[in-house]
Amino acid sequence: MRSAAILDAAREAVADLVGGDPAGVVLGPDRAVLLAWLAESLSSRLGLGTGIVLSRLDDEANVAPWLRIANRYGAHVRWAEVEIETCEMPSWQFEELIGPTARLVALTAASPIVGSAPAVRVAADRVHEVGGLLVADAFGAAPYALIDIDELNADVVALSAPAWGGPQIGALVFRDPAFLDRIPSMSLNPYAKGAERLEVGGHQYALLAGLTTSIDFLAGLDERARGSRRQRLEMSITSLQDYHDQLFEHLMDVLDKIPNLTVIGRASTRIPTVSFTLAGMQAEKVAAKLADNRIGTLSGVHGGSRLLDALGVNDEGGAVTIGLAPYTTKFEIDQLGRALAAME
Repeated sequence: MRSAAILDAAREAVADLVGGDPAGVVLGPDRAVLLAWLAESLSSRLGLGTGIVLSRLDDEANVAPWLRIANRYGAHVRWAEVEIETCEMPSWQFEELIGPTARLVALTAASPIVGSAPAVRVAADRVHEVGGLLVADAFGAAPYALIDIDELNADVVALSAPAWGGPQIGALVFRDPAFLDRIPSMSLNPYAKGAERLEVGGHQYALLAGLTTSIDFLAGLDERARGSRRQRLEMSITSLQDYHDQLFEHLMDVLDKIPNLTVIGRASTRIPTVSFTLAGMQAEKVAAKLADNRIGTLSGVHGGSRLLDALGVNDEGGAVTIGLAPYTTKFEIDQLGRALAAME
């Protein structure tokens, strides 16, 4: 059947994006929905005397579901914190946070707000020592960084196709596909096996076809790339990283020259995404003026960012978030600088 071929192709494409196994790829309408179903499925592992570790850097999609089941079953919640000045997450804290009773760590691969990229591998190695699981949210990292599920040592990697310009599709990739048959099924189909056990309802096949095409697009960003799709992704994303490194350095130089502009966090390991505030102006007003100059940003009070809440940024009118795209140019960054400099 044509629909089955489309579904299989989408699983293979997502697997190539993270270096995983197509059999371990769960697909659904949104990564937040899939993470909620995953949390429900894993909830039987929690109870009084157990614990989970969450992160202030994470998007709420990788926080709220775990908090909900922890509260329901009485599991203790501990938080990985960041350094206020840099927004870096020190990896030394994982040794203490992830104790013998830890059952799960939920950790972003990179913050979609301040760009910081924590040491997922360190947290994963530690939680595996005590028999727990790690769920890595790669929403902010793809396609800025080459994701390798084995290098991360994550048990599950969450993805969102709109993050790289794809359709409204979410995915969970399990490093060990057999694990899917060892957890409670969320499917409405009593005979569901493997990835289908976390896929509730039907698929939108047109969107799945678009998902495959969007990953093929990423694989073709470097015209010199050859070999399998995974090999082409490795070369293309590495080339994109080199381009973004130079461009992001220029972006930071431009922002640093704007009077009354404060960059939030300066992590040394990061993706090319940055948030900032402009003294005396609400973030939404800044974004509106940038939009008048045909510059798109995410702005306002980020209700889903516990980090900006903790830093007090949301109390002062929120932040403006901007990230680089594969097609971003130095001229566009200069245009951003001119638009910001002209604001009063």
